Amino acid sequence: MKIYLSVRKGQQSKKNAEKGKPKMNSLFLMYHDEENKKRTYEFLRLYLYDKPKNNLEKDHNKETQFLAETIRAQKILELQSRKHGFVSSVSGKVGFLVYFKQMVDTKCEINGTWGAWLSTYKHLNTFCKGKDIQISKVDDFFLENFKLFLLTNKISSRKGKLSQNTALSYFNKVRTSLKEAYQTKMIVENPTDRVKSIKEKETNRQYLVLEEIQKLVKTECDYPIMKNAFIFSCLTGLRFSDIKELKWKNISFDEQNGYLLKFIQQKTKGVENLPISEQAVKILGERKKDTYFIFENLIYSAYHNKILHKWISNAGIDKHITFHCARHSFATLQLTMDTDIYTVSKLLGHRHLKTTEIYAKVIDKKKIDAVAKMPDLYL
Repeated sequence: MKIYLSVRKGQQSKKNAEKGKPKMNSLFLMYHDEENKKRTYEFLRLYLYDKPKNNLEKDHNKETQFLAETIRAQKILELQSRKHGFVSSVSGKVGFLVYFKQMVDTKCEINGTWGAWLSTYKHLNTFCKGKDIQISKVDDFFLENFKLFLLTNKISSRKGKLSQNTALSYFNKVRTSLKEAYQTKMIVENPTDRVKSIKEKETNRQYLVLEEIQKLVKTECDYPIMKNAFIFSCLTGLRFSDIKELKWKNISFDEQNGYLLKFIQQKTKGVENLPISEQAVKILGERKKDTYFIFENLIYSAYHNKILHKWISNAGIDKHITFHCARHSFATLQLTMDTDIYTVSKLLGHRHLKTTEIYAKVIDKKKIDAVAKMPDLYL
């Protein structure tokens, strides 16, 4: 692996030129993996005057260039240390907030997780009071206090405390970041090994029964593409983030196996080969070019969530349903139809069977309710 420092020529807008603002060029690092013949880029957010006009601008360019060269030297040292199994002292001096923000930025393409990562960063920044801490100094004491902060502090004057499961989600993202820092030899040990996570609180997961899904199919929606995507999720168990990224090339068919959906989970990055039913494919309509998105221009926001709620209400369903409830509905339907839990786990793309067991508890509750409805035999 070789690292080069390069300059990207900036393009000055006509508006900035009229205001007399100077043209600036951006500095970035290019990582060249000679073995795999791959190149990746890291923009440093450092800028040079394209044509320095005075000594002040020349000094700025000189100091910025020196800073960029220093960063490049640190990166090279880190790569060499990892190659030989050592933890670089330079890596440990990186600010944890800076490191975590970099992880947040890498999640920007993952619709289902980026918002949660960004929220975690905001809470982490509030906890640190805006003052960064070296990643090597993040210890079990820091983590225990952050955990307490998530569980006890109000997030604003308008809102109360975070729910226990939201606090768990945020805390686990901090744990994930430190685990990755340890695996890439940025820190000597993983402090999360000595800290217990937040206990997950059981929640009443909303889902739709078969009759309710059938009602939705017959009910018109003001946003038809979302209706189709929701029903498709009920029939496949796919998350919104995965459905949004599906292209026609992801669906194949052969006589032996029927329809097969091959895709990469946006949340876990795991490669999935998911058999899907013919009626799920019918919802998609006429097949288009392989490179086209199946649900083109599909958007889900607070506004679109209101449309979803209106659609649910118009179907005569009195439940608080979000798009993710379609995935819950698929899981509970499968278990209700006596599909074994291991198979359901695989269909949902769960890494651990324990995650799927949450849905099994819902089915157990249905069985208990059914027994309770038995009529009195002693008249």
